[in-house]
Amino acid sequence: MATTSDIRNGMIIRFKGGLYEFIEFLHVKPGKGAAFVRSKLKNLETGKVIENTFRTSEKLEEVRVEKHKKEYLYNDGSFYVFMDINTYEQMSVDPILIKGKENLLIENMVVTMKIDEDNNIIGLELPITVIQEIAECEPNVKGNSASVSGKKATTDRGLDLTVPFFVEVGDKIKIDTRTGEYIERV
Repeated sequence: MATTSDIRNGMIIRFKGGLYEFIEFLHVKPGKGAAFVRSKLKNLETGKVIENTFRTSEKLEEVRVEKHKKEYLYNDGSFYVFMDINTYEQMSVDPILIKGKENLLIENMVVTMKIDEDNNIIGLELPITVIQEIAECEPNVKGNSASVSGKKATTDRGLDLTVPFFVEVGDKIKIDTRTGEYIERV
């Protein structure tokens, strides 16, 4: 059991019947009354972020998590297949665990898999950036380059995003995997 003084960003706890990860926390010592910890927790199953306040005397059930490097191989139609970099052992991963990241996965990409003490996969961390090619985008309109916004585009992996007006079909772009936004042309 952990206490509130053990809290750190990225710590995973069992809370309200699910697994939650600390995103932010703040120890508060008011002038009057007992100290407490104000926190933001992310549900690892749903991705929903909640705010919660813990008293300093509360005990937290910390979940030990190991991080393993895995290489994404392919999607066989119903599962995503990954390979352990060290042992070359292959494993099939349910698409529910990938949710929302499927358009950012590229064959042979090395990802970090979070695995709990019961050997269950509880998360997947992609590299911070990926490079993809533009498959479709709106045509460029002359004189429209002063606008702050951009134009809609689709990558070869099916990811829809907004890109600057100078980006054309066939250009390779760098994408932030955390937000799914355009960074720069490569």
